[in-house]
Amino acid sequence: MHGNGVFSWADGRIYNGEYMDDKKHGFGEFKWPDGKIYVGHWKNGKQHGSGYYINTDGSRKEGEWMNGKRV
Repeated sequence: MHGNGVFSWADGRIYNGEYMDDKKHGFGEFKWPDGKIYVGHWKNGKQHGSGYYINTDGSRKEGEWMNGKRV
């Protein structure tokens, strides 16, 4: 995959955003089946750069991510 697209997994996860070389890369939104959401930047398939995470209770964490972890 390369460019913009939507991919959904059988377990209910959904990614809507940019891809490069079959990996999430650029800006996108990832939703988990339990209602959690990450909106932000990706690099090589992992959260990387600015973004925010919404938990199932509605709480929101904004910040910077590096290689899939909030820093």
